[in-house]
Amino acid sequence: MKKRVALVKRKTKETDISAKLNIDGSGKAKINTGIGILDHMLELFAYWGHFGLEVKVNKADFQIDIHHANEDVAIVLGQAFKKALGDKKGIKRIGFASAPMEEVTATVTVDISGRGSFKLNIGQGAFTYPSALEGYEFKYVEHFLDTFSKQVGVNLNIKMENPSPDLHATLEPIFKALGIALDLATQIDPRRKGIPSTKGIID
Repeated sequence: MKKRVALVKRKTKETDISAKLNIDGSGKAKINTGIGILDHMLELFAYWGHFGLEVKVNKADFQIDIHHANEDVAIVLGQAFKKALGDKKGIKRIGFASAPMEEVTATVTVDISGRGSFKLNIGQGAFTYPSALEGYEFKYVEHFLDTFSKQVGVNLNIKMENPSPDLHATLEPIFKALGIALDLATQIDPRRKGIPSTKGIID
């Protein structure tokens, strides 16, 4: 099987970021975004997805805020997945997984359809946004996942049950489940000889 690897670099007036991805890796990650909680979440994502992943933010305008770095890491990571998947021949395409942390459970469903979309469904009842951690707010991860899904071209739906006021406890099951779900969706199905679409193509 052809190696499914990609190296993507993005340099703007605001950021300078690179990502190296091996879809068929061993879960080892080397992450340095300058955002501690995001580093940890991407390490979990790579570990549970069995991806080889390196992400480095060489420059970012942190003196303004973390928005640009957060968004551009998502862009580069999404582009790396899209590039490494190539024509997507033989992949299972759809994957789903649930992961808990304490009282929180996240269920993630993905479809590598070529049509990027993101939907987050917070269970029933009132939802109080978790407190920010070192300047990183829940809204940043929502933007990260939305951007990532559109760059890959993946339909990404996430359902949260009992989100915690602790940001770490709320985000960890999301990234674990996302890694597992994407691992399943990117696996090669030996029964699938072509591209997994009745159209014969996934853009």
